[in-house]
Parts: sequence; structure tokens; C-alpha cells
Amino acid sequence: MANTTVRGAVAIHGQNPQYLVESVIRNRIYESAYWKEHCFALTAETIIDKAIELKAIGGVYGNQKPTEFLCLLLKLLQIQPEKEILLEYLQADEFKYLRALAAMYIRMTFRPVDVYEVLEPLLKDYRKLRYRGMNGYSIIHMDEFVDSLLVEERVCDLILPRITKRDVLEDLGEIGPRKSRLLDAMEGKSEHGSERSRSRSSDRSTSSLSPRRAGSASPSRSSSRGRSLSRGSRSPSSPGSRYVSRSRSHSRSASGSVYRSRSRSISPDRVNGSPTGSLGRFRSRSRSISPDRMDTTT
Repeated sequence: MANTTVRGAVAIHGQNPQYLVESVIRNRIYESAYWKEHCFALTAETIIDKAIELKAIGGVYGNQKPTEFLCLLLKLLQIQPEKEILLEYLQADEFKYLRALAAMYIRMTFRPVDVYEVLEPLLKDYRKLRYRGMNGYSIIHMDEFVDSLLVEERVCDLILPRITKRDVLEDLGEIGPRKSRLLDAMEGKSEHGSERSRSRSSDRSTSSLSPRRAGSASPSRSSSRGRSLSRGSRSPSSPGSRYVSRSRSHSRSASGSVYRSRSRSISPDRVNGSPTGSLGRFRSRSRSISPDRMDTTT
């Protein structure tokens, strides 16, 4: 009675669900101590506690002894829980061995379309799993285990039911294209790179415009400076200051000194009406009578 399938169980792939496990391994499970002690009278609810206590996944080890993982998998095939309960097993993120057990059962019992739709999101799970085989313990990851369920024909020493390839289902229109995280990351990176190039080009354009603006502003500054200098040179100064002219115009005084002026201006003594006796050196561009000659004439 303990090894029989529950009443009202639905045939899977045209046969008893327990027959999905090979007869040799199935008989060894029936004879194992773990099956007799811990798997008796388990239900869909109480099996969760046993799955949480698992320390490893795997097939057979040592002298063809079945692992606890295989014993609980055969118990799931025997009680045949509902689909909603299995999906709840998968959503338990904190219990990775319970998720691995549910993934193995879904791969063996669900339709190919449902297998791809349910198991492909688990490829994002990168947690470590301990695998026990004939060579002892080893470390694998959850995504590796799920990928082997989707690709390989034999997992955990069990021959899996045949499954239609994904590209065939895509051609038939039964399933959409697979969403790859790597492709999404590459597309996001390319979009980010294009935004960077656009920002760099905009920065370069603004930097190229700034010298032009500076160049356009420089003539006005230079002209203003030139005007201020010319005004300063034209303004009268105190007597005795020197006026230098670009064009060399010679005006000789009695002492023989030469006067040069940069701007055409009247000497300060004529403008201010100062006496001619207190005059210094004056240089003018125009030919004019020097102050000393004026003194000599008076």
C-alpha cells in the first residue's frame, strides 16, 4: 500500500507517474531506509519540511544507493500534487532545494510549453547547490541545474521524458521568443553608450562655440581699450609732461631740443592760458612755433 500511486492520479505520458523512474532505481528507493522511515504517509504539505531538510541533490551514490532527493521526487510522483501547489514550491526563494525538487518534477510531468515558460525564469537564480553522485560531492548552481533539465536527456541518473525543442515551438507559434538578460544588458549598454556620445558631441560643440564668442568679444574690448587710451593721450596733462608722436615731426627750439607728439593737440599753455615762461617740453605732430621761440619774440 505504501508504494502504490494515489487514487484518481492522472496518467502522465500515457503511463503511471511512478514509472517515469526506471524500475531498477525505483526498486532501490523502495528498499532504502529513508523511504521507509521518512517518506511514509507524506502529503503535499508535509513533504515541504522534508525538502527543506535536504542537504544535496543527485541520483545514486556509493553502491547504487538512491539519494534523499530521488526518494522525495518519487514521493511527489506518487501523490501527484496540483499545479498551483508546485508553483508555490518554486516561489519559495529561501528554500533552494525545495525549488530544485519542484523544477525536477515539473520537467518530468508538464507539457513542453509549460516547462519552458515555468523553468526559464529560474535561469536567473545563481545560488549554489550541492550535488552528490558516484564521485562524491560537488558544487553546481541553480541555473546550471535548470539548464540541464531543459537541454540534457539524463539528469540525476534519471532518463527524462522527451521534450520538443524550443525553436520548433517558436516556429509553430506556441511559444514566444526567449527573453535573454544578456541581450537586454547589451542593448541597454548600447543605448547608454549612444547617450554618452551625444553628450560628448554636445560638449564639444559648446566648447567650439566658446572661443568664437570670446573672439567676437575681443575686438570690442580692444577697441574700447584703444579709445580709452586715445582719449587719455588727448587729454591735457600737467605742464612738463612729454607727448610722443608716431610720426616724427621736428620742431627745434633755441636750445636745439626736438619735440614729438602722438596726437594733434594744442599745447596746454594756449588752452589753459598759463604764462609762457613756465613751459616744459612739448612735442606735436603739426609744425608749430615752440614756446621758447614765442618767448624770444616777446
